[in-house]
Amino acid sequence: MSYEPKLHVVLHQPEIPYNTGSVGRTCVAVGAKLWLVRPLGFRIDDYYLRRAGLDYWQHLEWEVVDDWLQLVGQIPESRHWYFSKKATQSYTQVRFLCGDALVFGSESQGLPADWISAKADRCLRIPTRPEVRSLNLSNAAAVASYEALRQWET
Repeated sequence: MSYEPKLHVVLHQPEIPYNTGSVGRTCVAVGAKLWLVRPLGFRIDDYYLRRAGLDYWQHLEWEVVDDWLQLVGQIPESRHWYFSKKATQSYTQVRFLCGDALVFGSESQGLPADWISAKADRCLRIPTRPEVRSLNLSNAAAVASYEALRQWET
């Protein structure tokens, strides 16, 4: 039986296993597929990755791809939404569709700057107060994933 996720969550070159494990847990909760784009800052069998996902990892649909082009071959870029603190458009101003991909950059670098300028109409920001530089990666993925679900349920 083939499973077609309603939502894809993409971590581009994630560095911290705890964050990736937490994002994986959120993906299980919302029924999303997790994509990890290499290089990764940890090993897939990392204890901390599994620990952060606790016993949910066995229920997670996930895939690791070697590079960005391999991901684009599986999920067309027209379905991608890029999350960045540098974006100007709020994540609540767009309509998410089933099959969309929520794309997040690494914890230390975010997404490549040229992606943000070239894809400005597909870049989204989660607003925060000025005292906060940005949300933690796993929190941002949860906020965005649940917004997509909220839209589909209303």
